[in-house]
Amino acid sequence: MSHATPGTPDRVHLDNGGRAPWHPLARQAFEQALGDGWADPRRLHAEGRRAARLLDGAREAVAAVLGARTQEVHFTPSHTASLHTAVASGAAGRRRAGTAIVTSAVERSALLQAAAHANSPVPVDRLGRVDADAMISAVRAPGVALAALQHANGEVGTVQPVEAVHDAARAAGVPLLVDAGASVGHVAVPGAWDLLAADPADWGGPAGVGVLAVRQRVRTAPVGPEDEDPWAPGGVSVPLAFAAAVALQAVEADRAAQETRRRQLVERLRAEVSRIPDVEVVGDPDGRLPHVATFSFLYVDGEALVTELDRHGFAVGSGSACTSSTLEPSHVLAAMGVLTHGNVRIALDRTTTADEVDRFCAVLPGAVARVREMLGVGGL
Repeated sequence: MSHATPGTPDRVHLDNGGRAPWHPLARQAFEQALGDGWADPRRLHAEGRRAARLLDGAREAVAAVLGARTQEVHFTPSHTASLHTAVASGAAGRRRAGTAIVTSAVERSALLQAAAHANSPVPVDRLGRVDADAMISAVRAPGVALAALQHANGEVGTVQPVEAVHDAARAAGVPLLVDAGASVGHVAVPGAWDLLAADPADWGGPAGVGVLAVRQRVRTAPVGPEDEDPWAPGGVSVPLAFAAAVALQAVEADRAAQETRRRQLVERLRAEVSRIPDVEVVGDPDGRLPHVATFSFLYVDGEALVTELDRHGFAVGSGSACTSSTLEPSHVLAAMGVLTHGNVRIALDRTTTADEVDRFCAVLPGAVARVREMLGVGGL
């Protein structure tokens, strides 16, 4: 197979988690908002009021999907900013109750880093699901300011027991922060949250803007520089926020059909990959996101495999050690106790076709064999 140059039609992009292609309606909305929403929405003149109307409409649209009030929805500079702000302001609002923050061991690195006063993270099983009893026990302990649990893991797809944890947290008076960055736009997200962070770039909206919803009953305290918008000091881009909201409305319109279609593709992918020798297909096979698949190969270097697949026109992600962005293995895979090297992570876009998945399944075994040969373990 000839090499496929990035950006050419024969390329297949299967690394859509956290940065999916823009939905076509998001592009249209962005261009419209460049003309109508370029001004500062905090200004009182006509241009500012026009921008404010677009921003308010965007918040209303996102609130409808999240099951929140419009005034509970805030736009931030990014998903990472949402997580950091939620942890800091949520913990600061409950400083009299204590300083401990309860998290699972498989939360995003950004959240774990923000939770500077976190207790030891609650462990997960080999499927990546948090020990619900242990999480509930930790939430009920004295001195807990905040708890954080993702709705589903964007790396392995496993859905977490947020409803049970939220019930226990509410009974204990502890707010629960739910990271729904890998879920919103792909599956229905339950209303079992007190603070919720969502990522427009994951559902086909733009990067450079995040969503943070905070229930009115939650006590928070401003953190960071003084500003009239404590959630996004300096304000956010109205065109980006508007495009994010339009993209969310668009993907929600056919979410159920897309969920069914992509779940079938992922099941086919997991079944085909499991035929390759010395592979571990990770994550819950049933209670999972519909578009994410992760598998690790013994005797394979993750970076080499990603490069080999890229050479054949397939862009994939990896949670392996020694990738270009980190020298550490995925903390998620490590917490699960599964194979951490030779990892390939797939996130299907709404535009990914069955033919593209079949082509990937046809190329993958040979790519794995070639990497093993390069490492001198081809005969194993």
